[in-house]
Formats: sequence, C-alpha cells, structure tokens
Amino acid sequence: MKKLPFIKKSSVLIVILSLTLLYNCDDSNDEIHNNNNITDNINVDSNDTLTASDKAALLFMLEEEKLARDTYSYLGDLWPTNQFENIKNSEQSHIKAIENLLIKNNIDYTILPSGEFNNQTLQDLYNQFEINGRISKSKALEIGANIEDLDIVDLQNYIDNITNPDIIAIFQNLQCGSKNHLRSFVKAINKSGNIYIPQFLTQVQYEDIITSSSEKCN
Repeated sequence: MKKLPFIKKSSVLIVILSLTLLYNCDDSNDEIHNNNNITDNINVDSNDTLTASDKAALLFMLEEEKLARDTYSYLGDLWPTNQFENIKNSEQSHIKAIENLLIKNNIDYTILPSGEFNNQTLQDLYNQFEINGRISKSKALEIGANIEDLDIVDLQNYIDNITNPDIIAIFQNLQCGSKNHLRSFVKAINKSGNIYIPQFLTQVQYEDIITSSSEKCN
C-alpha cells in the first residue's frame, strides 16, 4: 500500500487560506437532499484490520467533515440560506458515518467543540473562514464551494490509496455528497451572474461534476 500523502495534503489545504472570495449566492438547495441518510446503507461489518494509515485517514476526514459542518453553521448564522442550513445537516451525517467505523474498530477519537480542531491546518482554515465569511454573503458562498472542491479531491486521494472496503465505501458516499453540495453552491453562484473557478479539482473534473445530474448517495 502506498503511503498516503499527508504532507502534500497539508500543503494543498494551506493554499485555500489565500483564496480571494469573489462570487454571489442565493438560496438554491436543489442538490443537497440526496445524501442526508448516508449512514443508513454503509456496511461496517467486515473484519479487515485497519492499518495506521487507515486510521489516520479516518481521523483526518472526521475533522475535515467537521470543518465543513462548523463553517456552514457559522456562515448560516451570518447569512441565512437554505444551502448552509441543509448542507450543515448533511455534513453531520458524514461525521456520523465516520464515527460509526471508528467505534466499530475501537479507535479513540475526540470531537472538539464547534470551531475547534485537533489538526492545526484545519484550525487555521476555520479561523480564516470566519474572517472571510464576515465580509459578504457572496464570499460566504464561495467558501462553501471551496470546501466541497477540496473535500472531493482529498477523499479521492484516500480512495486511491486505501484497500479497506469499509473505508472506501464510506469515502465514496461522502464524495458523492460533496459533489451534490458543490453543484448546489455553484448553481447559486451562476444564478447571481458569476462563475466559480475550481481551486483543487482540475477543470475537466469540475466540468464533469457540474454538468452531471444530482446523485443519490447511498
């Protein structure tokens, strides 16, 4: 098994701190209802032993999904929209899916209070999102698109390097949800007359997601 690129991941995450947030948003939520029950159909009954890399992947993604949930909760209080409220709830189901597998494998984990993270890079991201999100509603929606853009790429990196079927199944479903979330954010940006430029996905990957229909994630 290849060693997961955690150092590279951290470098990629830091890039988002310097993004200029440019676009407007609306209250469209068409793409966010197909993945709220993501925990319902995930098999967590295999007896495969998790490696150290498997455990690290789960713990990292637990906090990255928490980053999304906490950020959307914060932004939703500032700029109430259906996107932030509904996607926040979906992110909670993502967290629960990962928690279930951590519990099943007796892996210790801690979920800190809202806005607090064990991973310093994620903490720095959240702190910057708080600052940028106060500027305008349009910048808040851009943050949402950035988070989902990054989440899709991070999940794919893990899927490509993990062999445990439980983790792959969960991460594929989380990624499906993130694609729907990205579609929702981008639809609002487009309706406002602006264009989202992907920051982590390639242009080809991004276009493939945006031009595809909303997915059922279970």
